[in-house]
Amino acid sequence: MLSVEDWAEIRRLHRAEGLPIKMIARTLGVSRNTVRAALAVDGPPRYVRKPVGSAVDVFEPRIREQLQAVPTMPATVIAERVGWDRGMTVFKQRVAELRPAYLPPDPASRTTYEAGELAQFDFWFPDIELPVGYGQTRTAKRLPVMTCVTGYSRWSGGILIPSREAEDLYAGWWHLLSTQLQGVPKTLVWDGEGAVGRWRARRPELTGHCQGFRGVLGASVYICKPADPEAKGMLERLHDYLERSFLPGRRFASPADFNVQLAGFFAKANARRMRVLGCTPGDRVEADRAAMLPLPPVPPEVGWRKTLRLPRDHYVRVDSNDYSVHPAVVGRRIEVHADLDRVWVTCEGAVVADHARVWARHQTITEFEHTVAAKHLRHGRADLLRPVADAATGEEVEIRSLGCYDLALGLVDELVDEEVS
Repeated sequence: MLSVEDWAEIRRLHRAEGLPIKMIARTLGVSRNTVRAALAVDGPPRYVRKPVGSAVDVFEPRIREQLQAVPTMPATVIAERVGWDRGMTVFKQRVAELRPAYLPPDPASRTTYEAGELAQFDFWFPDIELPVGYGQTRTAKRLPVMTCVTGYSRWSGGILIPSREAEDLYAGWWHLLSTQLQGVPKTLVWDGEGAVGRWRARRPELTGHCQGFRGVLGASVYICKPADPEAKGMLERLHDYLERSFLPGRRFASPADFNVQLAGFFAKANARRMRVLGCTPGDRVEADRAAMLPLPPVPPEVGWRKTLRLPRDHYVRVDSNDYSVHPAVVGRRIEVHADLDRVWVTCEGAVVADHARVWARHQTITEFEHTVAAKHLRHGRADLLRPVADAATGEEVEIRSLGCYDLALGLVDELVDEEVS
């Protein structure tokens, strides 16, 4: 057989040097027919092994008969039907080659999204223990990270929130839309989260909170069917990416530290080229935002909110924690607000308490100013209730100091001397 080197030299001598076939044959010591054959082909010579028959060839007509009857029949069943009693590897390979001719075409569908059309939301639970203050930590099941991915640009974002309660969920949802995404996709996809909605009687059913929230945004909310992870495949891949690339080797001092590191990671991730896009998410996110619905002029009411009369102990409870309020408004109607970072209380529009939200549970958070004001108010009330002389006998009737009741109820540490003269 002519070597590739001789073939290349023959073509060079003929094309570049212009030598005739007879001289080329004499120079290289080959026959003129060999030279003609080398010049007749455009590719280098290759060794091609002569096909050797297989033991399955005899059974092929009968295999085709079985596939004609039932195209999906397993290869093991076909082997039994046709009487094959040798190794299954070569038999299965032949069945795999023949089967597509008897099956109807099954082209895969390719999902595409228009700009501003859709964004997927879900929770990711990182496998870490995070300190939340007061000597407490939270484990993976109690660390919900709300994540999102847009369909068109594949832009991703996320934020760690205190809980999966509706108040915290919608506060985190609004933060992702207003602060990170800066727009409202026309369709918001969730995977059956209890505070958002669920499938009931073969149809999705949204909660009242969700109906009010999406009404303010002017968007639709789609609830994925149960046991359908492919419906939110972009988020599943994002969570796997976070597990492999964000968590390893990191340490977190607090929830705030976690969110700072997560924001930095997403800033880099959105600047990396994605093969499916041919560019980075950052290159397409502006077109995505331009096609989204604008943020509503009046933001939706999210977070914790309730109205009550302030009790005498001047504390309010939010998510298992008690926060102090200025005692000057004891007995008056107040409004309690809380978001992901703050807890504040208003009375007739004036702020009477403002605390950083505590992620630890069952704690009492007291502001020093409120404690001092409470003591002054108790002293002033005692002065107003001093005993007066009886109108008939002229004797003074002793009235027990209110501090005694405070001490008995554990509201003060020490009894202030309030002797009645």
